[in-house]
Amino acid sequence: MRKGPLCLMLVTLSIVAPAHGEESAGGGSTPLSLSAGGQIAELQQRLKVSEQQREELSKQLQNTDSERESAQLSRLRQENQRLKLQLKEAQASSPLPRLLTDQQQWFVIGAAVALLALLCGIFASGATRKRRQWLN
Repeated sequence: MRKGPLCLMLVTLSIVAPAHGEESAGGGSTPLSLSAGGQIAELQQRLKVSEQQREELSKQLQNTDSERESAQLSRLRQENQRLKLQLKEAQASSPLPRLLTDQQQWFVIGAAVALLALLCGIFASGATRKRRQWLN
């Protein structure tokens, strides 16, 4: 006999034999199903208890969150009122509003510098105008 069919037959027997053994063990599993049913009932009971605990904990968490948020909210409202009072005081202390914006102020300063430079140039050259020799 050749080696190929012999190996095939051994592999087939090794696969079929454990499957056949499992079928015979499955026939006498009535005590196992009763114990599994008891375990299922116990696990369902534990599930209900843990779900109730989870609900209670989530309610407690929501309560603490709402308390914390209400404390923050009241603190922020107080700070907002304080800042509004400070703003009113600052506005009351400055009697005149600003006439010029920053950009307009820089423009006026630049114009004043240019006018000053022009006046300095006029006074520096003297009242009499001399003819420049190089223009000839």
